Amino acid sequence: MENKPFEKKIGDVLVVGGGISGIQASLDLATAGFKVYLVEKSPTIGGKMAQLDKTFPTNDCSMCIESPKFLECSRHPNIEILTMTEVASVQGQAGDFTVTVEKRPRYVDEDKCTGCTSCAEYCPVTIPDPFNQNISRNKAVHMYFAQAIPLTPYIDEKCIFLEDEKCTICLGICKNDALDFNQTPQQISLHVGAVVLSLGMDTFDPAIKNDYGYGIMENVVTSLDYERLLCATGPYDGEILRASDKKHPRRIAWIHCVGSRRVTQGHNSYCSAVCCTYTQKQVILTKDHDEGAECTIFHNDIRSYSKGFERFYQRAESLPGIRFIRSYVSVGREIPETKNITLRYSTPDAGVIEEEFDMVVLSVGLVPPAGYQQLAEKFGIDLNAHGFCSTRPENPVETSRKGVFVAGAFQGPMDIPESVFSASGACARCSEILSFRKGRLSRKRIYPKERDISGETPKIGVFVCHCGANIGRIVDVPSVVDYALTLPHVVHAQEQLFSCATNSAQQITDTIREKGLNRVIVAACTPRTHEPVFRDTLREGGINQYLYDMANIREHCSWVHSREKEDATQKAKDLVRMSVGRTKNLEPLQEFDLPVNKTAMVVGGGVAGMTSALSLARQGFSVHLLEKENDLGGMARRIHTTLDGMDVQAFVKTLIRDVYQNPRIHVSHDAVITGVSGYVGNFTTTVVTEGRTKTIQHGAAIIATGAAEYEPDEYLYGKNDSVMTQLALEEKLSSRDLQLMDAQSLVMIQCVGCRNEERNYCSRVCCTHAVKNALALTKINPEIRIHILFRDMRTYGFNEDYYRTASEKGVKFIRYDVTDQPIVEKVRENGGDILRVTVPDQILGKRLELDADFVVLSAAVVPAPDTHNIAGLFKVALSPEGFFQEAHVKLRPVDFAAEGVFLCGTAHYPKHISEAVTQASGAAGRAAVLLSQDTVTASGSVCEVDEDLCVSCGACITACTYGAIEFYETKKGKKARVIPVLCKGDGLCNAKCPTEAIQLKHYTDEEILYQLDAAFPELEPADC
Repeated sequence: MENKPFEKKIGDVLVVGGGISGIQASLDLATAGFKVYLVEKSPTIGGKMAQLDKTFPTNDCSMCIESPKFLECSRHPNIEILTMTEVASVQGQAGDFTVTVEKRPRYVDEDKCTGCTSCAEYCPVTIPDPFNQNISRNKAVHMYFAQAIPLTPYIDEKCIFLEDEKCTICLGICKNDALDFNQTPQQISLHVGAVVLSLGMDTFDPAIKNDYGYGIMENVVTSLDYERLLCATGPYDGEILRASDKKHPRRIAWIHCVGSRRVTQGHNSYCSAVCCTYTQKQVILTKDHDEGAECTIFHNDIRSYSKGFERFYQRAESLPGIRFIRSYVSVGREIPETKNITLRYSTPDAGVIEEEFDMVVLSVGLVPPAGYQQLAEKFGIDLNAHGFCSTRPENPVETSRKGVFVAGAFQGPMDIPESVFSASGACARCSEILSFRKGRLSRKRIYPKERDISGETPKIGVFVCHCGANIGRIVDVPSVVDYALTLPHVVHAQEQLFSCATNSAQQITDTIREKGLNRVIVAACTPRTHEPVFRDTLREGGINQYLYDMANIREHCSWVHSREKEDATQKAKDLVRMSVGRTKNLEPLQEFDLPVNKTAMVVGGGVAGMTSALSLARQGFSVHLLEKENDLGGMARRIHTTLDGMDVQAFVKTLIRDVYQNPRIHVSHDAVITGVSGYVGNFTTTVVTEGRTKTIQHGAAIIATGAAEYEPDEYLYGKNDSVMTQLALEEKLSSRDLQLMDAQSLVMIQCVGCRNEERNYCSRVCCTHAVKNALALTKINPEIRIHILFRDMRTYGFNEDYYRTASEKGVKFIRYDVTDQPIVEKVRENGGDILRVTVPDQILGKRLELDADFVVLSAAVVPAPDTHNIAGLFKVALSPEGFFQEAHVKLRPVDFAAEGVFLCGTAHYPKHISEAVTQASGAAGRAAVLLSQDTVTASGSVCEVDEDLCVSCGACITACTYGAIEFYETKKGKKARVIPVLCKGDGLCNAKCPTEAIQLKHYTDEEILYQLDAAFPELEPADC
């Protein structure tokens, strides 16, 4: 690669930051037809998510679910990745930006390097490894991590040659002359129409204040350090070891809120939103590593506010040897002989206790990314008081500069799903202003011509993955490879460190060509995340993608048999043998393209639904917006302000006006959906609206049906007019209700109708809503006495500042326990009726009696009444909480498993208005990616009927939930036939057919029976 000092490039969108948010934004934009430049300052894309071991609340392997997106980015013809690159200057305006970036020298030519790592093997210099949090050491020339994109080493500044030109060993070792110490910084001018800032975040550095012993006491680590200790690719190959003696710690303490929720200098006042749950994840994983570990979590509030988080917390809390202690903590001392650490904390009964631990983990908060002030100046955008990007609640992905959008944690502390759908939302906003240039610079991907394997005998290649140490430390991978070579039709077998890495994928494609493979097996992890990647690899190798099988030897062997290495290895061999038995019978299948109807349908006319509809319309698509009520607005019609001061009613009126004025949006009121048929790209929905029935043809659907307020049957609600919900209180505040204005005392009770057996989830918004209304009351009447009775105050993110303000304004917060809840009674005193609330005060150890003019219940947010009906019509799933279930909790948060159907807003889960707006934009962005295509590709793995065997019994038609099978007349009479575009390949019809007349391609009876025969080799015929 020639090192040009200056280069000009023309594209559509610049994405700055290559973490999961930047990756998602790039993929959405590129697939929608835009040319994207993805700029990342580190040697690879991946961001902080790549450093995590697992992700909550599913405990999926973080790298396993993220790394396929690395490959997808690198293979996408419309994405150009520029690593080790930073923005130098920004000029221009929306639609016409000139961004100058500077690419630092890698000192390795990416075009010449093969990724063999010989240079690293012979390099004599070791440096702290930044990917492993500097816990372990690496060579001065090394890969950042095994799945890096690009998979090319870089040379650190501590290289001896770079310092004083003394060492040239690597130059002599490299056979491809890929090392180039003459590289200099390169400036590149990028001409783009829009910019997405996905700068991510950093973690708080506790060494700055030195009040927790970090950097001084050897066995005090941060939570990100601990992630690397847990990880199979970490400094100790997945073993949790102490730095002082490399022994396993048994007594481990976690300290919450390090760097967050503090107003002292050097700390941050906001809540970092994710720390409570990632701590619970680490506790669960620690117990998986060592069931005898004793884990203690010191916390204030437990903020398990999101989908599935409450059950995840309960899972952690119920494990043996786990203690959750509500107390602030100070670090005492390091014991010289053992290097153990003592912590001092308070208890309700025994006062202050000092306890000894083998290791202390600091659950550090999130802070703005390094250099955020300089970046803000370069892009000309405003920052908020905490150093994150300043945004408006009515459009949280817009910055203060037109044409520059923000996604991910640079908006503020957030979890991975929020980062992902904000990226899709930024994609939608870019598309709104650049729709006129869509497709002008984009290219389609070209695959090699597919080889015709008809007439060839099976030639199977088996690739066995170590998955770092995830598989390799349990399963004897070389033994599995040797065994695979003894199996019939296997002509090649090899081991790979990570089969999903770019060099491994290249090995597979090269081997297909060199050895004429016509079947491929990858023995690795789950096909749920990686099968699309490996199928794509087969296409790169020139053979049909359906000539592939995956043997899951991680989930089915190394993870479930981690203490039975020999048995795990034998099981891995069994699975490979069974895979070979099936794979030799696989046949090429052809997928087919289907036209895409460019119209969208949005179900639900609340804030989320209107936001999605407007975004799609502004991107040039026709939209049908269905609302079951007479008026648009949804639940937001009952909300007047947000905590940060947004006038909700003005915002809703603006949305409604824009919807009605947009000629591309067709609104149906009083709408009831009576039927949905079709498939991705071509749906038909029947709607009864305003007394007539109409049929809507559309290519995509967005479900934004909202949620409802729980109607309490406790605390005298419905029996006493002075007991109301927060929404009712807000309406009284807005109307300046005279009784409320004259009130002297008011009690709010949190968690009414949720966090219980019937609704085992947190409604997310209630604590913030209570604080908002309490502050509004104190502003009207500073003398009013307000008590908020709570279990955990979950004012996550920047809302923490308002919680603190409420306390400073005199609002009293009293914690209660679920086992001893408040009691509300109507009592008569001094000739009048009053409400008396009795609640135990855990600090005083006494029961308090609070007399109140009003009692306000923070009622749960519950699924909308028609949720089950809508789910049935669109054939989409519901979560355990009863809300709609996304396809993947982290990486597909606005997609359903049913293709072409998306979701957003409170239909997904309770959320604040700004969050609903962001997710609605994200759903519009994802739908627009689909609608931007002329065709969609349908799977080749569909069912097929043998008419000679069909007896027209109809069992298959009854079994199919997708309506993909029908009767039709033939010369032989009525027979069943499959409508391929509707078939989802679930195989239920196969099991029901009494004559075996219907078969699922790619999972035929023959393929499965040979696989079962291979499970019992002692019974298998000799020719198998």
